[in-house]
Formats: sequence, structure tokens, C-alpha cells
Amino acid sequence: MSRGLSFKRRRRSIDKGKALYVTIWVAEILGVILAAYLIVAAFGFRTSMVGDAMYPTLSDSDVVLVNRLKYKLLSPSRGDVVAFRPDSNTKSHYYIRRIVGIPGDTVLVSDGELYVNDEIVSLAGLTGQILVAGNASEPITLEDGEYFVIGDNPNSSEDSRHGSVGIVTMSDIEGKVYMAVSIGSHLGFIR
Repeated sequence: MSRGLSFKRRRRSIDKGKALYVTIWVAEILGVILAAYLIVAAFGFRTSMVGDAMYPTLSDSDVVLVNRLKYKLLSPSRGDVVAFRPDSNTKSHYYIRRIVGIPGDTVLVSDGELYVNDEIVSLAGLTGQILVAGNASEPITLEDGEYFVIGDNPNSSEDSRHGSVGIVTMSDIEGKVYMAVSIGSHLGFIR
């Protein structure tokens, strides 16, 4: 036999144990991604913040996750940040604001302060004096299923004080905003 060139390929043996390990690992990762996608699709959605009404909690264009399931089981609470569409207007963008008044509460804005049931309210995120009282210059008593919302940056917020938004009903609320997912200073859970 001559020692010339050989064009025959040498077959490498594949370690079946390692191949099985890698296959299982990839399948597990794909399974987790699929499960996460299905959970978010079934119980929530993502949307973007429009404007600076929620600054410093959220900024314009921040992407947030909204939990639709929570308010099917529980009622919204004072201090919750919610996504809603005024008057259930499906052509409107989602508004993101903080609930300051719940059913049975009386809300008033006077001398730059927010009063709920005749007490000054200070909520996490809510900053600054309120320069425009709007509809809340007179006491507003909320009925069953009605909520008063305001932006954390009240002087740059279109909210329940304004006729274009007004009192938000339970049917307007899409869910609780629980996490900002935009890369940047607001990434994380929302208080």
C-alpha cells in the first residue's frame, strides 16, 4: 500500500451521554421560555408609559408589565399603579396612574394638597404640590366600582381631576402595573 493522500473521512464518535445532556438542557430552556410566554399572554400584557405623568416612578416610553388576573380575584387598593382606558375606549392608549381614592372615599384637592376622607394623603411615588385641582376642587365621593387616579407627577398628569379622564370605573381598569422592563433606571418592580 502506498502512503499517498487519503480522501476517506475518519468518523468521530459522539459521546451519547453528552449529547443527551445538551439536548435535555436545550429542551428545558425552551420549555421555561414557552411557559413564561404563555403565563404572560394568559394573565397579563405589556404596554408603554406615555408622557411624564408618573415621573419619577416611570418615564415616557418605559415598557411595563400589567397583571390582568389580580383584579379578577381582588379589588384594587389605594396606592396601586394601574393601566386603564378612560370610558373603556379601546382606541385610546393605556393610561398608567396611581389609585388614590377607592369606593366609599371622598377625594378633594385643596391648597395644593390631596385629601382623602378629610385627611392629607401621602403615597409612595406621589410628589410635589398639586397646582391644578380640576374636578377635585369640590369633594368627590366615589361609588361602588369607582376609583380616583392621579399621576405621581400631578402637575404633568391628565387624570381623574380632568374631564377627559374623570372617575375610573372597574370596567376601565385593565390590570395592575407591577414591573418596568425597560433597560435603565426604572427597571424592576413598581411600588
